[in-house]
Amino acid sequence: MEISQLGEFGLISHLTKDLKMKNPSTRMGVGDDCAVMRYPDRDVLMTTDMLMEGIHFDLTYIDLKHLGYKAAMVNISDIFAMNGTPRQMVVSIALSRRFQVEDLEAFYAGLRLACDKWGVDVVGGDTTSSVTGLAISITCIGEAKAEDIVYRSGARDTDLICVSGDLGAAYMGLQLLEREKRVYFQQVNEAKKAGNKAALEQLAYFQPDFAGKEYIIQRQIMPEARGDIIRQLREMNIHPTSMMDISDGLSSELHHICERSGCGCRVFEKNIPIDYQTALMAEEFNMNVTTCALNGGEDYELLFTVNIGDYEKVEQMEGVRLIGHITDKSLGLMLVTRDGSELEMKAQGWNPLGKDK
Repeated sequence: MEISQLGEFGLISHLTKDLKMKNPSTRMGVGDDCAVMRYPDRDVLMTTDMLMEGIHFDLTYIDLKHLGYKAAMVNISDIFAMNGTPRQMVVSIALSRRFQVEDLEAFYAGLRLACDKWGVDVVGGDTTSSVTGLAISITCIGEAKAEDIVYRSGARDTDLICVSGDLGAAYMGLQLLEREKRVYFQQVNEAKKAGNKAALEQLAYFQPDFAGKEYIIQRQIMPEARGDIIRQLREMNIHPTSMMDISDGLSSELHHICERSGCGCRVFEKNIPIDYQTALMAEEFNMNVTTCALNGGEDYELLFTVNIGDYEKVEQMEGVRLIGHITDKSLGLMLVTRDGSELEMKAQGWNPLGKDK
């Protein structure tokens, strides 16, 4: 179906007609000039992310359902990173005429799958046209008691540094997808130059062999917000002193925490959690796997610090690894290598406005 058949308001109605509100704080969702939320005894958390085609995602290798899921999850992750509970979401999309209603249905199916997983209400947004590709802007709203909110600025000397899950897998998944994309277009160009119509028709059904690499692909196209870790922290009565999610790479996020907290850190290379598939893929690409784990980004795992007195509790947590400790600012940010050497950690993670972008 052409989007023009529905128009802006018809499209909004079509995509949101079955939305059911799950939170009592949602007073009014889609259908008026503003969504209405009521929080009489909570602080409101709000985060927003913009995703641009060609910069943050490539529709050559991510379908719109997975894109919707990922777009929602990366925002939900920010609320969890503040030790909050996500409640509502506003979704805005700019799209060109190459998209049809069915494409947007797939996007919303993925978006709703992510929101349903964490009980988030979609309460509004905007749609408009674009001549430069697909653009997505999502705002997520959450809540928390003032005393429960965790900032980046609370880390103190001797605090323990912890991460959830494993690191570097999303980055290696991206490297694999980019390689297969290059192979595909190289074959297309060769077939075009040779005038081989049969080869071009066959390439229309091109499917890379990702056997044994499914985990790193999933980590790239379908990340998970770690609300399960937040739940564990609350159940074990652990209040992190600082926390953020790992979107731009472990090294960059550690720099953020140490800068805001006025401290240094020591991270032990041997303790950085890395999945087997990640290590194999790094070896195949002749890349240093520790560098991938430190600087890759898009893991959306939680990086947090806790008081040293919570050591035994943290050791009992499922899916959490102790990787180092906070030090005095004068000692800098150091990586202790497997052979005991100390190297200064550089913030080399993703920088969307960097000179090479």
